[in-house]
Amino acid sequence: MLTRRAAMFSAAAAVLMLATPTLSDELKLPRQKVELVAPPFVHAHEQATRQGPRIMEFTLTIEEKKVVIDDKGTTFHAMTFNGSMPGPLMVVHEGDYVEVTLVNPETNQMPHNVDFHSATGALGGAELTLVNPGEQVVLRWKATRTGTFVYHCAPGGPMIPWHVVSGMNGAVMVLPREGLTDGKGRALKYDKAYYIGEQDMYVPRDENGKFKSYESAGESYNDTVEVMRKLTPTHVVFNGKAGALTGKNALTANVGENVLIVHSQANRDSRPHLIGGHGDYVWETGKFSNAPETGLETWFIRGGSAGAAMYKFLQPGIYAYVTHNLIEAVELGATAHFKVEGKWNDDLMTQVKAPAEIPAPQTN
Repeated sequence: MLTRRAAMFSAAAAVLMLATPTLSDELKLPRQKVELVAPPFVHAHEQATRQGPRIMEFTLTIEEKKVVIDDKGTTFHAMTFNGSMPGPLMVVHEGDYVEVTLVNPETNQMPHNVDFHSATGALGGAELTLVNPGEQVVLRWKATRTGTFVYHCAPGGPMIPWHVVSGMNGAVMVLPREGLTDGKGRALKYDKAYYIGEQDMYVPRDENGKFKSYESAGESYNDTVEVMRKLTPTHVVFNGKAGALTGKNALTANVGENVLIVHSQANRDSRPHLIGGHGDYVWETGKFSNAPETGLETWFIRGGSAGAAMYKFLQPGIYAYVTHNLIEAVELGATAHFKVEGKWNDDLMTQVKAPAEIPAPQTN
């Protein structure tokens, strides 16, 4: 079934490629090769630029691999871009051309492609990028609108949701050439940027209620689809694993630093909340052409989209960043931590009296 579908998509892609004129080097634009990094980190980039448009070169290598997704040792057959869940965040500026080499090594078992929500035409590039194991393809698209956008695998039919919830999703951030603003003309700059990709997972259980393990992703397909159809995830995690962004992997910042948080959810709605902090500036829909909302306690990320929030940390300590469906945050794994260093400000918060026993009532 997969081979037949792959052939159909490859044929459609071939027709479109023949019908589409190639721009190639007649663009006469400078090229910049970008070395991607695994989330939550973001590759080096300019926030604002005075340079003209460039051809930004990225490589996404598909990796199918078995991973552990919680502290109970539950295994999961992940499908990934560059080996991480989510795939790397790619940052460009409006007007740049994004040139992506998609590599499907022959060691993989399935065909894959990529649909960029930030691109225009051909199912976001999905029709032009479907590659079988042992193949690679190069796609170029123009970044015509600013914001944060999801990308994901979309190989056709029932394979689409399975590949997406198996880890094949990531995000693109297209910055305005002048950088971010508050919507009133004042420039906004961040000291650090982190990318948090929220992932819902659907792991089958055996007759005793224990999570099952499989030799391959293909072997797990039928059971996994049955769980998926119930629309109730067994895990909701940040960056591929419960606890992936806590403890020694907590995100770091200092008091006084502005931190930009890009949050994506390729499949379900989410409600990010920073406990003890706020969204100073929030592009809830992820589109920088819209003025940001300010001072939010919780914001909404629509399924199949990415949003961005900026916050200046004002107090030191451990901040929990959660999806504010607290059942999913506490029970299913959707919690990250920010570890913030700096000096405490008693004016913002202080313990007036320490805990003590309640005085016994006086009797006459």
